[in-house]
Amino acid sequence: MGLFDFLFGNKKNKIKDLHSKGAIIIDVRTIKEYNQGAISGSKNIPLQTIKSKIEEIKKYNKPVITCCASGMRSGSASVILKNNGIEAINGGGWMSLKSKL
Repeated sequence: MGLFDFLFGNKKNKIKDLHSKGAIIIDVRTIKEYNQGAISGSKNIPLQTIKSKIEEIKKYNKPVITCCASGMRSGSASVILKNNGIEAINGGGWMSLKSKL
């Protein structure tokens, strides 16, 4: 284990751990982007609507892995979710995340 992993944890392992615990994957890209390709079983909640969906997401009672095209929007979404008491991690770009699962 490298110093970086020791200090910040191994994100890939954290994603796999959350996924094995039944985490839901929320893709925060636009509907149009999502319809062009997405992770099977993921839920599309565009970033601009995520704040209005907090209570709905809480009802899943599961950790959340966010994704988008590059990891920028999903990073913002994971912060919003964490600030509202939801266990969340930024999974980054959906294509990269798909290869980690």
